[in-house]
Amino acid sequence: MASEDRSTAASTLDPAQMIADARRALFTMVGVLAAIWLIQLVNWMDDYDLGRQFGVRPQELGKLPNIVTAPFLHWNWAHLEANSGPLFVFGFLAAYRGVKKFLGLTLLVVLTSELTAWVFDPPNTVGAGASGVVFGYFGYVVLRGIIDRNLVDTLIGVVLGASFAYMVTGAVPGVAPHGISWAAHLGGLLGGLAGAWVFRNRAPRPARAAAAPKATKAPKTRTAAKPSPGSTSTKAPQPATNPNSPNADLLKQLDDLGL
Repeated sequence: MASEDRSTAASTLDPAQMIADARRALFTMVGVLAAIWLIQLVNWMDDYDLGRQFGVRPQELGKLPNIVTAPFLHWNWAHLEANSGPLFVFGFLAAYRGVKKFLGLTLLVVLTSELTAWVFDPPNTVGAGASGVVFGYFGYVVLRGIIDRNLVDTLIGVVLGASFAYMVTGAVPGVAPHGISWAAHLGGLLGGLAGAWVFRNRAPRPARAAAAPKATKAPKTRTAAKPSPGSTSTKAPQPATNPNSPNADLLKQLDDLGL
């Protein structure tokens, strides 16, 4: 894609490119949410058996592959609705700088979030939900602008971090509400912060302008030595005059007189 490896300096200055990137990110997140809601419909019709079968089961080695399916499953409609808003907003901002980066980031935060939950969540429980991915997108957007040295992305990250700083409490053991997996949130957040570095802008920076050469002194011109007595010298040629010039006759007379 043309937008994948744009230089940082020009990535936010072209209005047409900005609109194209926003449209691409919008369609991407609409597709992601449509898929999650469709899965939820099937899960609901099956009395949430999909969640029980493909959710994260901590410390069960045979269920380890479920870490890639659990984020797309939810326990009820309220659970899905609570995750859909922040998932769309943070996901849109994450996808804005390139869909390829977004897909790689999504895979990274899914693995870090659910693997952390698989290790640290209590045994004999089942975990599901996209909140860990939400934390991953959040961490990525907050840090991305600083690493890429992009002013617009940095400002977005500062505003987002200040507005949703309270979310971080959900990733702290003993502080997260009962029934909420702090491990999934923490793993997703760390994965998003790491993703800001892994998927940083690798476009080469413009080379610095070469230093201006030092001014050199103009070479001194030699003056012709005065002729010694008895030596002959030739007269320096005079510049040609335009015969049509109104002063041509005067200049010729001065020339004849040796002046």
